[in-house]
Amino acid sequence: MEKIRNFCIIAHIDHGKSTLADRMIEKTGTVDARKMKNQILDKMDLERERGITIKLAPVTMEYQGYQLNLIDTPGHVDFNYEVSRSLAAVEGAVLLVDATQGIQAQTLANLYLAMEQDLVIIPVINKIDLPAADVPKVSAEIIKLLGCAESDIVLASGKTGVGVEDILNQVIKSIPAPSGNPSAPLRALIFDSNYDEYKGVVAYVRIVDGSLAKNNKIKLIATEAKSEALDVGIFCPDYHSTGALACGQIGYIITGFKTVSDCRVGDTVTLAKEDGGLVEALKGYAEAKPMVYAGIFPTEGNNYAVLREAIEKLKLNDAALIYEPEQSQALGLGFRCGFLGLLHLEIFQERLRREHNLELIVTVPSVAYRLQIKGRSSVSTISSPQQLPDQSQIELIEEPWVSLDVILPKEYLGAVMSLVQAKRGIYKNTEYIDPSRPILHYDLPMAAVLTDFYDKLKSVSSGYASINYDFIGYRSADVVKMDIWVAEEIVESLSMIIYRDDAFTRGKAIVETLKDSLPKQMFVIKLQAMIGGKIIAGERISAMRKDVTAKLYGGDVSRKNKLLDKQKKGKKKMMAAGKGKVNIPSDTFVKLLKNT
Repeated sequence: MEKIRNFCIIAHIDHGKSTLADRMIEKTGTVDARKMKNQILDKMDLERERGITIKLAPVTMEYQGYQLNLIDTPGHVDFNYEVSRSLAAVEGAVLLVDATQGIQAQTLANLYLAMEQDLVIIPVINKIDLPAADVPKVSAEIIKLLGCAESDIVLASGKTGVGVEDILNQVIKSIPAPSGNPSAPLRALIFDSNYDEYKGVVAYVRIVDGSLAKNNKIKLIATEAKSEALDVGIFCPDYHSTGALACGQIGYIITGFKTVSDCRVGDTVTLAKEDGGLVEALKGYAEAKPMVYAGIFPTEGNNYAVLREAIEKLKLNDAALIYEPEQSQALGLGFRCGFLGLLHLEIFQERLRREHNLELIVTVPSVAYRLQIKGRSSVSTISSPQQLPDQSQIELIEEPWVSLDVILPKEYLGAVMSLVQAKRGIYKNTEYIDPSRPILHYDLPMAAVLTDFYDKLKSVSSGYASINYDFIGYRSADVVKMDIWVAEEIVESLSMIIYRDDAFTRGKAIVETLKDSLPKQMFVIKLQAMIGGKIIAGERISAMRKDVTAKLYGGDVSRKNKLLDKQKKGKKKMMAAGKGKVNIPSDTFVKLLKNT
């Protein structure tokens, strides 16, 4: 145990965590040079395409006789649940700060999470090789934030490999060896899990007490599920069987569980003793609080079972996801899913499409509202517009609010304050990291962050502002349900809950976006936004007119008129039928979200 060090890397998005992890893996010779590639810990195609880390990724490295267990973490606010789980499995954290950007919103948020766990913090300034690097300024920010000495800050470059050995030496020197009792009964914390097509459920664990060997009978304390450890080992970064895991180590267990629900993140693994000795469960994790809800439905109704199985497997790999079955008159059977943010929803949707070959209909995302119904003492929570009762029955509606922190250069202060206030933000105060970098503190409705807030913030700050937000509670809201009708049929997936005083503007924007997005049909399509039976905005998409005279090559004009008259009669018949079926493309929902 004295030769084990467990640590993770925390930082704002795009500050170079994965690149630095690559250099550490190279420096320690964990992966053969011929197998090495950029972002080796980012296993998903999506992570590589977008250049962001979505999933935490563990790796075990050998360096100067020490076993270094590293967990690489995401930097985006939507994946901070991955960060909090990683921090619970380690004793120290490398705080990475970009030398060109300085301290950002997620730097602070992740640092506070690490401090709550009483972890040892090793400050590192990355990207010192860039021409725009301002090491003295960023050093001053870190010293002010942590109260450390300048000599405690390690200067490094994930690109060139400068300073990587200094970081590894500092990890060995500063981070304590794991504490635990090797002779006590086994207690292992599941900090992540995965579903492998061939191996089944694989649990990622930190051995807190005792030890575990291959073929040991195991039991999960919370679910009381029992199985056998078919294999155990460490991450190099692929699965590397060792036959045993000792106290303090981080590794994996191939659990042998057939059902995904048996193996939950945060559960405690112990040995299934014959005598049924009681072992106290580890603390585990607080439940993730979803901020955004959306309905997920298969395009083909007979794919419901496939969708359910796919979501169960992704849930195993994404502990922040929450879901429950939902039935819609228009869309059939599906699931109402809770996410930590819009990027979380987008990644989830893309993973279902790529990994499970599913075509989906995703409803317009919304937040969860709390209702007080007249004549009832209990408070109910709704996560979709369809659950909202008639306005006359409602005593009070409350919406979720978040505490918002915005870090930005001071020259953009006025523009950003105007934007946040236009989004119904309530100003609290301003702090300064240094004279040129203020932190704005606001209270803001979660629904405001849900739409185009992030895009507009980047626009008014020329991309320099960064945000972090935390849920703070519910406050009363004056909102109504708006329905969208397409071709005289209500489209349930487009229904939304909006502010009453914003109804006309939103309704107009939605029908205009639909007009630009929907393909023309052979009949006129009416587009209407309605609140309680009252039309507040409308548009029309004119009918597509087939060129019925294209096949003519000459002759009398009466031939042409005859074909046009026949077409007119067909159009009249269509009008008499009243309406037609309009399929709404899935990318329309994304356009609606961005344009309204």
